[in-house]
Amino acid sequence: MAAVHPTRPFFALPRAFFAALLIGPLLSGCLSSDSDNNNDGPTTGRINALGISGLTYQTASQSGKTDSKGQFQYYPGETLSLKVGDLLLAENVPAQKWVTLLEFFPDIRAQLTSPSIDDEGLRTHRGTEQQLIDRTHQSNLIRFLMALNWAGNPKDGEGIEIRDRVIQQLNAALPSLTSPIDFRASQSEFNASGSAPSPANQLLASICFYPEGSELCEDPSEVEDKIKSAIDRPENPEPGIEYKQDLQAKLSRILNAARTMGDVEPEDAKRYLSRELDSITTTLGKRFYLERHTANVPASDTRIQQFNIHRIGGSAELADIDAITTRPQDIVLHSYNAETASVEYFVGGPAGGESEIVTSFLPENTYRWVRKTLRVVID
Repeated sequence: MAAVHPTRPFFALPRAFFAALLIGPLLSGCLSSDSDNNNDGPTTGRINALGISGLTYQTASQSGKTDSKGQFQYYPGETLSLKVGDLLLAENVPAQKWVTLLEFFPDIRAQLTSPSIDDEGLRTHRGTEQQLIDRTHQSNLIRFLMALNWAGNPKDGEGIEIRDRVIQQLNAALPSLTSPIDFRASQSEFNASGSAPSPANQLLASICFYPEGSELCEDPSEVEDKIKSAIDRPENPEPGIEYKQDLQAKLSRILNAARTMGDVEPEDAKRYLSRELDSITTTLGKRFYLERHTANVPASDTRIQQFNIHRIGGSAELADIDAITTRPQDIVLHSYNAETASVEYFVGGPAGGESEIVTSFLPENTYRWVRKTLRVVID
């Protein structure tokens, strides 16, 4: 049975200003439904908010590749194994509606359920997420997948697209790596280049992110061999002949087109995943609502008032709840209850006073806390 929380001590809390959460317009329709499955069929999940396409997934009953939206199929209670080509990225990841890169590592996944406390004294998952993004092995994984994106670093509103052409080249290069890719290596080891490149950079050097047949996909060592036997361009060059200067310019273009782990900074990875996490939280929050945004209560009405949290398409089903009043001298909290998804309060100040009642609640089957605010005006 869920606990009933009494009010917090009656001291003045700073008035909260809650900025509107940012979300790309692309998410407004594609992640809004509570269920993407038929009654008897598998459920649809997604890797990140805007998706990572081209990953191979396997559950106890389903298998395939994530589509252009990063979607996969599963039945509740199953776990995921995830690969890019033949390279294993994660296994035993709980399959659910949204799976993010924070859930690929078991040690990081276990910490997601420990909320942080914000400046208003309310529990939230956001601080925990931001701390975990900065873990070196988490950052290495994010940066590696961003480096495999066909168009380079994904921009705002874009997911990660790992094309079949990239996967084919990746699989061909894996057997020749000097050692397996280790996401738990230090950043300097993971980024190592030059005469002793890291396995991640060896792999990237073997992948051409241009159409097949492009000169940028030619083997640089073969171009170097041609330079050795090429002649200098004469004053009257003949058409169709690659002179030494031409080959040197081509080699430069090929080398400059090659990607390395140094092309994706840790801050790039943090911004990318922060956007994805915020989008999921915003989309989840849109499933919950209050009956109204403002409540007007006469100063003479000192009875206990109540409002409830609702969910589109079903009951709220909360695991826990917090609440505060920003002006307890005007509006006083009486109690709040996760089981009934309700908050009770009463008027404690004169006409003209007002307060915001801020609730932070944890829906079932997620670690993400949702926030809703009711403005109460005393008439």
